[in-house]
Amino acid sequence: MGAAKIKKGDKVVVLSGKDKGKTGEVTRAMPKDGKVVVSGVNIATRHRKPSQANPQGGLERVEAPLAISKVAIADPKDGKPTRVRFETKDGKKVRVAVKSGETING
Repeated sequence: MGAAKIKKGDKVVVLSGKDKGKTGEVTRAMPKDGKVVVSGVNIATRHRKPSQANPQGGLERVEAPLAISKVAIADPKDGKPTRVRFETKDGKKVRVAVKSGETING
C-alpha cells in the first residue's frame, strides 16, 4: 500500500457485502492489515455467557474490521463513492476526489 488514501475520520461508502450502500465514519484505520473499522457497519454479534465481569451475559455487538478494498471515500459534494488522487496545492500534498475535484479535508 502506498500513501494512506483512507484515514480515520473519513466518511466512506461500503461497496460490497451485506452492508453494501451503507455510509459511515472510519473509527480506526489499520493500513498494515489493509483493513478499516467503520461506525455502524459490519456488526458482529457475539453470544456471551454470564461472567463475573458481565453478570448479565447476553448479546455483544462489535464493529468488525472490513477490507479497505470494500470501501470508497464519499465525495464531499454529493456523498457518492469516489476514488482519490493526490495533488500538490501550496506546497502541500492533498487528497482530491476524482469525481468532483473537491479537496478532501484531513
